[in-house]
Amino acid sequence: MIVLLMIMSSISEVISMGSIIPFLGVIASPDLVYNHELMKPIVKIFDLSYSHEIILPITIIFITAVVLSNSLRLLLTYSVLRLSYAIGADMSIDMYRRTLYQAYSVHVSRNSSEVINGIINKTTLVTGGVITPILYLVSSTIILIGILTTLFFIDPIITLISMGIFGIFYVLVSIYVKKNLANNSKVIAENSTQMVKSLQEGLGAIRDVLLDGSQEFYCKLYKNADISVRRASVDNSFISVSPRYAMEAIGVSLIAVLAYIMSGDSNDDEMIIPVLGVFAMGAQRLLPLLQQIYASVSTLRGTRSSFKDVIKLLKQPLPVYFDNAIKNKLEFTDSIKLENIYFRYAKGTPFIISGIDLTISKGDIVGFVGKTGSGKSTLIDIIMGLLTATSGKFLVDGLELTKENMHYWQSNIAHVPQSIYLSDSSILENIAFGVLKKDIDIKKAISVAKKANLFNFINNLPNGFETIVGEQGVQLSGGQKQRIGIARALYKKSKIIIFDEATSALDSDTEESVMKEVGNLGSEITVLIIAHRISTLSTCNKIIELSNDGTLKQISYENLQNKRNK
Repeated sequence: MIVLLMIMSSISEVISMGSIIPFLGVIASPDLVYNHELMKPIVKIFDLSYSHEIILPITIIFITAVVLSNSLRLLLTYSVLRLSYAIGADMSIDMYRRTLYQAYSVHVSRNSSEVINGIINKTTLVTGGVITPILYLVSSTIILIGILTTLFFIDPIITLISMGIFGIFYVLVSIYVKKNLANNSKVIAENSTQMVKSLQEGLGAIRDVLLDGSQEFYCKLYKNADISVRRASVDNSFISVSPRYAMEAIGVSLIAVLAYIMSGDSNDDEMIIPVLGVFAMGAQRLLPLLQQIYASVSTLRGTRSSFKDVIKLLKQPLPVYFDNAIKNKLEFTDSIKLENIYFRYAKGTPFIISGIDLTISKGDIVGFVGKTGSGKSTLIDIIMGLLTATSGKFLVDGLELTKENMHYWQSNIAHVPQSIYLSDSSILENIAFGVLKKDIDIKKAISVAKKANLFNFINNLPNGFETIVGEQGVQLSGGQKQRIGIARALYKKSKIIIFDEATSALDSDTEESVMKEVGNLGSEITVLIIAHRISTLSTCNKIIELSNDGTLKQISYENLQNKRNK
């Protein structure tokens, strides 16, 4: 539709350019126009008897042509902007979706500031700096061809000379500023990421920033990046618009030279004004188009680095389960088996887990203990499918898990970490995390809140379950946040619940109450617990101790107590 609109706009420009000749001709010499062969249909339609009567209809035709031409250009501009920003929205949404679907190992290996900046800022930059300029480049070129064709038929020599001068000027300017635009492109891409990074770190560590008095440190980081981005942006903007003023001067000068040449030819007195009018109007139309083409090319060069970053995010592969994430589910009915599992984060680094064999039956409550760095969390991440073993087999009910079916296994798992993520919304929405508010089962939320020893606390709040917790649960204590995390896991009704230091912020009585509820979940629920406090493991029917050499052994609760008491 937009290409069709571009063609229509080009044709309308040709018509408006063509209509200026009879309009100026009838002003200068109405008799000549009145008696012209092409004017006979108009004379007949309007039943004109005298030459001066033709001025009004020609004026109306000229005004109509100009208004139509400009209306189409206005509609084209709106359509181009609407399309470019719609494409920008599609790109941003697709990048966010693809990013969320990446493996856990990908997320932990890169800086979130770079991703956030790419999805939000660089997409906006690419929308205005790549998509819109490309559309303008195409539309301006199509309209330019139409106008040049018209001027060429009127006077090919003057048209070729004029376009040669304009073209050479813009080419020389483009070559001269090419390096500056490339450098500015890199500055904008790199420092816009630094801006987001300094904001994230400063606000994310606000407690430490306030205690350390390091506000100015983060302000300086942001300031340096911000000023660099804005200076490069100003430079790019100036490079894009500055040739326009020289072109206007050259255009006016060419019209003056043309007038001088034509004034010396007495045989063309009647045509001086119409021809000058056509070329003056042509210059008025052409110069903005040439400037737009040049500005579009300059802008494309100025956003090249950001565009490359956006393309990288758009090329992130989607997993095989993307289109049927909910349809399939890997049922867990018997056991989890790890056979000869080895894991290390990169080649050349020591193995964190070495040759582990482990069987967990459905309904087990398994505790994991060990010194810091013994690989407890790594082992749990492998069981959750967040990390892939370097070697060995991971079996569920005898089926080996792979990248293709891992997601269906993960749909069985609820994870309660030590540091609970809470969104800036109500307690109810944080318990039923990832569920639309209208779809939340209130009775179920109340039930799991009671099991997590959270109901009395919520009930005593003025707004109850509708109480807003603040960003990252800033208005709650550590223990309250952990209980919400436990309630969230219970609400999910997963077959496997994993507690990763999930009760570390609870007092002994509350922890005992919560773990009692965990022990009463029934044989349908399998529970895995990482804990440093021995009391947390009192309900476990199996305790696994990991050593710093990456191996494990099973130990009884009594032996663990005796070992810790020595």
